[in-house]
Amino acid sequence: MDKKLLELLVCPVTKTNLIYDSKAQELVSLAARLAYPIRQGIPIMLGDEARSLSDDEIDRIAPAR
Repeated sequence: MDKKLLELLVCPVTKTNLIYDSKAQELVSLAARLAYPIRQGIPIMLGDEARSLSDDEIDRIAPAR
C-alpha cells in the first residue's frame, strides 16, 4: 500500500485515519471497528463492502498503547 495514499484516505464513517493490515489486505478503522478490503491494489471504501472487526482482531491490529 502506498504510504502517500494511506495518508490521504480516511474512514468514510468516522473520518479517522486508517491502518493498513498487509496480512488481510485491508484498511482498518479502529474507531468504526471496520475493515475495508483492498482488491487488486484498490481500496474499496464502501460501507457495504466493509466487515466488522472482533475484539481479538482489534487487539492484533491496534498499535501498542
